[in-house]
Amino acid sequence: MSRRDLIDQAAAVLADTDSVALACHVGPDGDALGSMMAFGLAARDAGKKVVTSFGSPFVVPYNLAFLPTVGLVPPDEFPESPPVMVVFDAGSADRLAELGHHAGTAGTLIVLDHHITNEGFGDIAVVDGDVAATGEIVAELLGVLDWPITPDIATCLHTAVVTDTGRFQYSATKPSTFKLAAGLVAAGADTDYIGQQVYEQAPFGYLRAAGAAMSRAELDAEAGVVSTTITHKDLADAGIDWGDIDNLINAIRLPVEADVAVLAKVHDDGRVKLSMRSRGGTDVGAIAASLGGGGHRFASGATVEAPPEEVIQSVIEKVRASK
Repeated sequence: MSRRDLIDQAAAVLADTDSVALACHVGPDGDALGSMMAFGLAARDAGKKVVTSFGSPFVVPYNLAFLPTVGLVPPDEFPESPPVMVVFDAGSADRLAELGHHAGTAGTLIVLDHHITNEGFGDIAVVDGDVAATGEIVAELLGVLDWPITPDIATCLHTAVVTDTGRFQYSATKPSTFKLAAGLVAAGADTDYIGQQVYEQAPFGYLRAAGAAMSRAELDAEAGVVSTTITHKDLADAGIDWGDIDNLINAIRLPVEADVAVLAKVHDDGRVKLSMRSRGGTDVGAIAASLGGGGHRFASGATVEAPPEEVIQSVIEKVRASK
């Protein structure tokens, strides 16, 4: 079934319901939160009752706090068995954390996603790995529903597209991506404001935490991998939280000697959350999938319970094996 056929199915369900419960993946990025809030605002304007949430830790990243929100509640206040639930930018129910339970009890589950590693869950799964961001799918769905794109909605969608294309520099960026972005700017998205909020601000403690991570950076020249760790203690000493370091991976990936960058976020409970980026020579999405994670070919992540040094070494060995 084509993407348009699936979108038509989703639109029919959404037009017929009085309320929608929306969820995106845990630790939301710009595409996840922007897509969810864009749809939530449009649904509210269409007269629907809207509730939105994401799994614990329930903290909106500081660089996305400017996004207009609607119906945002902590996960423990999310409807137990929503008649219609829409999931944004999540490749599996596990990525919803505790809200994965609600996905299983929803009357109709609609999934909007662009991850090639998506497991195909949901009653109506609109999944297209060829689009640059889930926000593109949301924009198409809003067009089919004939729900207007206000300046606030345009801001959310533009944030989704800008962040998941790396400011339009990643390989998934296509002419249609620029066409959508132009339409969103025409609808009221303020590109200068969005850029400043997302990329040009951080709490002062970010500098201290980033410095700690940078001081531990190591380069495996043979494999072409640069890697480092950042711990909960680093963040506590700097007076910041995990949501304050979302852009750190972009600094780690700068060395020209490395094709792959790996940032291991070491949590106190033993979990190591990996963020991986590739310049194009390595499919880090496949590596993430082998570790139980997912993402895109050149940007992905996974959560592993093992010592961080072992996790990083495992990634390095997988990079070597992929050459």
